[in-house]
Amino acid sequence: MSKLKVAAFSVSIDGFGAGPDQGLEQPMGVGGMALHEWLLGTRTFQVMHAGMTGSPAAGPAGRVDADDAFAARSMANLGAWILGRNMFGPVRGPWPDDGWKGWWGPNPPYHVPVFVLTHHARAPLAMDGR
Repeated sequence: MSKLKVAAFSVSIDGFGAGPDQGLEQPMGVGGMALHEWLLGTRTFQVMHAGMTGSPAAGPAGRVDADDAFAARSMANLGAWILGRNMFGPVRGPWPDDGWKGWWGPNPPYHVPVFVLTHHARAPLAMDGR
């Protein structure tokens, strides 16, 4: 039987994974990046996001500490990611077209199948990195 594992998910004390008012200028919402500061500077995160537009190159960059060890364990052996609609993009309601490909551009960091939970159907996307 398959297992569902929730790992390395930052959540505020009141149960939110992003700040309010998400949009193109603030993908994580107002103050949302503060929830993820523990992860952003780790070597695991830096390597996972290497090669994405505007992200650092892979290599010795990033902290190797308790946060990195937790991040590495959390990302090991993932078979798929499950994203909420807001984590995929700012579009609300029915999809106006297939133009939006996610916050990360043409090469997402996931490198395994990704399922976006939404009430609005959309054709699957084939992207780099998979």
